[in-house]
Amino acid sequence: MTRNSETEAALAAHDDIPALAGRSVVLIGLMGAGKTSIGRRLAARLNLPFFDADAEIEVASGLTISELFARYGEQQFRDGERRVIQRLLAGPPMVLATGGGAFLDPATRAEIRARALSLWLRCPIPTLVRRVAGRTHRPLLAGGDPAEILARLSSERGPIYAEADVTVDCEDESVDATTRRVLAALAGHRPSRRVPVALANHSYDVVVGEGLIDRAGALLAPVLPQRRAVIVSDATVAPLYLTRLEAGLAATGIASAALVVAAGEESKSFDIYARLVDDVLGLGIERKTAVIALGGGVVGDLAGFAAATTLRGLPFVQIPTTLLAQVDSSVGGKTGINTKRGKNLVGAFHQPRIVLADTATLTSLPARELRAGYAEIAKAGLIGDADFFAWCEAHGAGVVAGDRTLQAEAILRAVAFKAAVVGDDEREEKPADGRALLNLGHSFGHALEAECGYGRILHGEAVAIGLGLAFLLSARLGHCTEADAARVIAHIGAVGLPARLADLGRRFSARTLIAHMRHDKKMRDGRLAFVLARGIGEAFTSRDVEENDVSDLLRAEGCEA
Repeated sequence: MTRNSETEAALAAHDDIPALAGRSVVLIGLMGAGKTSIGRRLAARLNLPFFDADAEIEVASGLTISELFARYGEQQFRDGERRVIQRLLAGPPMVLATGGGAFLDPATRAEIRARALSLWLRCPIPTLVRRVAGRTHRPLLAGGDPAEILARLSSERGPIYAEADVTVDCEDESVDATTRRVLAALAGHRPSRRVPVALANHSYDVVVGEGLIDRAGALLAPVLPQRRAVIVSDATVAPLYLTRLEAGLAATGIASAALVVAAGEESKSFDIYARLVDDVLGLGIERKTAVIALGGGVVGDLAGFAAATTLRGLPFVQIPTTLLAQVDSSVGGKTGINTKRGKNLVGAFHQPRIVLADTATLTSLPARELRAGYAEIAKAGLIGDADFFAWCEAHGAGVVAGDRTLQAEAILRAVAFKAAVVGDDEREEKPADGRALLNLGHSFGHALEAECGYGRILHGEAVAIGLGLAFLLSARLGHCTEADAARVIAHIGAVGLPARLADLGRRFSARTLIAHMRHDKKMRDGRLAFVLARGIGEAFTSRDVEENDVSDLLRAEGCEA
């Protein structure tokens, strides 16, 4: 076999494991975990080259690890170790065994995170003691009891090792047996996908995947300034996911306390906000303590506003558990509460450090909630991506029916669209066609929410009707065709959402709905603001719509004058 064909065969075997996708595998763990022996066998099974970081360091320096420690000290050793690992990972995929302390260095962890899949070989202390017995070349074991030293190192390093992508518990078994379990863990690992939200002064990732709540500590540790957090959840979500989130945080040494509010839109009020801030302060938090929102849009908006205003701004994390929150409210930094005058009229822009969209949480959603979240997905295509709306027409039924693959794809595409819009106009300051485009359907939708009562009609249901009304108004004003409006309404109805005012089973007053619109925060110079469309995927903002035109449309849709 030629060198090129050998390389092709190796990469083919490597790519049989989806989690690797052209990346290296880096083994981490305490001394005695078997990183070198397992690494060699793993590399052979994957048809990849194997490297041992310690061996490479010794070759490069001409000194043993013990001699390097004695001559230069641990800090200089770690600096050199980091450079060697960077050099190795810059090349083709490989299996790399690292020294027990390598992963502790933040810069080395970042390099491994960017270029490889990290795998922690977690071993019981008695097994490690037996394996390292009599090994005098281990600098950290010099002059002490191995069991005590390894137990201390495990306690200190375990929370850092827990940031690894994959963890395999090693038993007192043969190297081949452990290697087989490592291969099974790699084959079963489903890596999350990330959508970057790039802003002028701050950037963060929206992570989409299954099981993210259980791995929250590993995902949050690199972006939090302090390993301490306050979790805010509601009475519906907390029983489902709070314990798992606390355990996931604790795995990486993130201490947490939890505060639970009542479920529902009523919690987005001044009273609940004031009580929440007081409770957060009562926990003795510091300015680097993070606030984590675990729940739907109500929890995210409320907790985010509390984070934005407590101690003039606390680090904030979104863990949305509804489809609506995963594709919309958790991304972009808008936070706020409602008043009797309208929805989200008191709030702040406060961007999260990271968003974890755990698609497994969607299985616990009622069908109505799932459909309501879908409205914001379809909205993304209607604003500026006609191809995505066509994808929605083909696959929307599967998304609301619970197809996990389609749900993940829909979330990724909708979030990517919103991230691009927010990155271009973070604070909705563009005079036209910036972030305001995301309000397609919302002028009508917010009016319906205010009239029906928050929570009695779901936000996504109100937006769904608003999307149809926005296209009907656009058609009346000559901006798009009636066929476009009919197409939008047909799709909204096809996925089980209310598509027309008549679907709500009650009569509305055009005058009352327009009065609600006048209280909307999008008003400027006393004029109503609308997002209209020239066609599917061609939305634009307008302040030239006369109230008479809106009234005529609403009356044509069955409203009283």
